[in-house]
Amino acid sequence: MIKNVIEKIDQIAQEDPNLLAYDYLGKENTYGQLKKRSDEWANKLIQSNIPDGEPIMVWGGQTFEMVACFLGCVKSGHAYIPVANYSNVERLAMIHDVSKSKYLIIIDSTPDIDLPNVTVITPDEVGHDDAPISKDRYVKDDENFYIIFTSGTTGKPKGVQISHANLLSFLNWEISDFKLPTNPIFLAQAPYSFDLSVMSLYPALTTGGKLVVMPHHVTQNFAELFKVLPTLKFNVWVSTPSFAQMCFLDKTFNEQGHPDLTHFLFCGEELPHTEAVMLRKKFPDSHIYNTYGPTETTVAVTGVEITDEVLDKYDRLPIGRVKPDTQITIDTSKGDKEGEGEIIITGPSVSKGYLNNPEKTEKAFFKREGEKYPSYRTGDAGFFDVDMLFYRGRIDFQIKFNGYRIELEEINFYLSKNELVRYGVAAPKYNKDHVVKQIVAEIELKDGVKRKYSEGELTKMIRDQLSKDIMPYMLPQRYVYKNSLPISQNGKVDIKQVIKEVNEK
Repeated sequence: MIKNVIEKIDQIAQEDPNLLAYDYLGKENTYGQLKKRSDEWANKLIQSNIPDGEPIMVWGGQTFEMVACFLGCVKSGHAYIPVANYSNVERLAMIHDVSKSKYLIIIDSTPDIDLPNVTVITPDEVGHDDAPISKDRYVKDDENFYIIFTSGTTGKPKGVQISHANLLSFLNWEISDFKLPTNPIFLAQAPYSFDLSVMSLYPALTTGGKLVVMPHHVTQNFAELFKVLPTLKFNVWVSTPSFAQMCFLDKTFNEQGHPDLTHFLFCGEELPHTEAVMLRKKFPDSHIYNTYGPTETTVAVTGVEITDEVLDKYDRLPIGRVKPDTQITIDTSKGDKEGEGEIIITGPSVSKGYLNNPEKTEKAFFKREGEKYPSYRTGDAGFFDVDMLFYRGRIDFQIKFNGYRIELEEINFYLSKNELVRYGVAAPKYNKDHVVKQIVAEIELKDGVKRKYSEGELTKMIRDQLSKDIMPYMLPQRYVYKNSLPISQNGKVDIKQVIKEVNEK
């Protein structure tokens, strides 16, 4: 059992410094280099006299330098806030506004931004001082290890605080319960601002494994993706189901093309039955795991191996059994069917709450009398069949799309701010497997607007404005213009009715 993430990674580096830890499109780095560079980052941050415990924003991609910087942050006693370098500048400004962080590390792809009273640090400023760091400085116990920002309903993202103790709970479970190979080689596909990345990052680095990186710019380009994917060698696949489904288009994505691939770990969205069947055909000797867990509970808290028996028994796949140190209860007061309701998660991997947001924290987190660990109201609907948990969608207006958790109300907020729009509603379009395949914007325009522009012009203007306010993965794919949207009894747009109508078409 791992007791300290930082010490375990350094121990591997000291015992076998030449062991490969990172492969970024053929550029390899060892554990020895990881320890040296992370110590250099830690010393630089210590010398910067950053106030104790203050989180540090880190802007960058999926390079080795990014990971070394993360470890440098936690070695110097600071949580890191990963911000993907494909984010818009407004996103970074909002994260800064919420986090109050006065330090920004820019690893690559320098953003054109001017944040008041923020000190910027770049890799060029980090010297070669790799003197040993006192372990007393390391992030430990309930101190924040990283903070992942999700979307928010009023335009401001929420910072989910994950402590060292939270991370340990998840880490030890994944390492022990998923039959991982010795010194596993993980596919690292998810950006580090997405908590799915943690399913690869720390299980690899604490077991003497290796991370084989498929960066964001490759996954977003089909030609590049299908050129690079067949050249990569790894044995543990981590992704959302939708990303794997996309890879079915690659003719080499099978056991013959990837003979080393023995494990699939899925999280972030529902795994369709049809996709699992296809994977079993393409990789008949592999282990396929379906997992579930909100960012607020550290990546995942349930898991199940999808065997032929599971596929034969269930049309809609289970999301698994609860990890041993965690308890899940169902609040049936919020369910439409007997035994179904809101999934409530209690345990050591549950976050302490949202950074600098007591109102949202109080709404989502609570502590039962006599309970050692906090509980989290997920907003997810589910039920148990004996000890097996099943997911049945969102109770509120939050969805999973391509693995990203998206609050529809955040899109609605910005749609309705547009000067052309009277009412705007983002609605998920589901396929037969209950997976969101498209976000549809249903729009009622302001008086006279429709006469001035074509629908193509309207869509371009609205989409261009939206792209300045929200992340690219949140942008609707279709824009439908209605004479009027349904209004509820309280005088507001009936969002549930809009969603229903979109899925009846």
